Amino acid sequence: MDYTLPPEYRLLQRTIREFVDAEIAPIAAQIDQDDRTPQALIQKMAAAGMFGLPFSTKYGGGGAGEIGYCIMMEEISRASSAIGVILGAHIGIGGGAIYLDASEAQKQQYMPALCRGEKLAAFCLTEPQAGSDAANLRTTATRDGDYWVLNGTKLWASNGSRAEILSVFAANDRGMGARGGITAFIVEKAFGGITVARLEEKMGLHGSDTALLIFDHCRVPRANVIGPVGAGFLTAMKTLDGGRLSLGAAGLGGAQAGLETMVRWSQAAIENGQPIAHRQAIQWMIADTAMEVAALRHMVYSAAWLFDQGKKVSREAAMIKAYATEVGARTVDRAIQVHGRAGLRHGAPVERHFRDERIARIFEGTNEVQRLIIAQETFRQMGYRA
Repeated sequence: MDYTLPPEYRLLQRTIREFVDAEIAPIAAQIDQDDRTPQALIQKMAAAGMFGLPFSTKYGGGGAGEIGYCIMMEEISRASSAIGVILGAHIGIGGGAIYLDASEAQKQQYMPALCRGEKLAAFCLTEPQAGSDAANLRTTATRDGDYWVLNGTKLWASNGSRAEILSVFAANDRGMGARGGITAFIVEKAFGGITVARLEEKMGLHGSDTALLIFDHCRVPRANVIGPVGAGFLTAMKTLDGGRLSLGAAGLGGAQAGLETMVRWSQAAIENGQPIAHRQAIQWMIADTAMEVAALRHMVYSAAWLFDQGKKVSREAAMIKAYATEVGARTVDRAIQVHGRAGLRHGAPVERHFRDERIARIFEGTNEVQRLIIAQETFRQMGYRA
């Protein structure tokens, strides 16, 4: 058993870290303040191959697989969770649905531009009445000759404003629900009938746009159905497995950043003539965080390896999503405690991290839903039914 990263992945890690330190970290606070990611940064990331990193070289991607993707998400999220969300929404779920289940012709048509970062992708599943209950979609897909006509509303679509390619899930038969009643589509904004009705003003993740999209008689060619008609719910769930792994890697990056911040601050902050790092209470918070970060790192990369081997990772992905986001919550809470009043100052890195972190336990499936998945998969693996 060799737990070390091979040389090519270590090189990738070093290359991405250098990019992050040079291009993202210096402007992360400004992105948060302006609630805007400069297009120039998106273009630099595209030129560096980030938007296609895990995808096959056959489509112009980097061929780095899930392990490479997790390395990138960890490094990016050490500096900016918002930039991590832009990448994650594009690669992990928006483009991921196409990469996993689209036909070869569809991949040849759409993946090269997505890999080059010329076009961004978004994932449109959540609706006003279908959050955790993802099978309860109200957006309808009605057949009209060689087209499907989409009508409905999608909420909380990360990249929803920037994206030109949407992976959209709609009900072709509401009575059948998840068992044959939901279909996945590749939708181009250029098809028309799509309105960005609102950009959400969020407490965190400033710089990552989150949109409410309205589909009003959006006509989608039959050729743009992903997989069989009615099999869209399976595509959504498979896609979210991979997305949750990368979200875990992003959580790992944030937790690592929090640990590093605690260590630096505890050495620099002086009380009663000595660094607060000498205090046992501070050391225990750092020790607890170091243990959790180490455990999370093993969980993320072992599951990423399984994913790259084509193994089913629903249970592992759910565990990682829940554990990573809860480690992240505990880490930022400890980091603010270590910083004391200075950690509450608007604009302080730990204050931004606190605002960015909170959504992680909610999106891509709440942690309560993850626990249901973990329990059901555990029963199934042991030969029982939940």
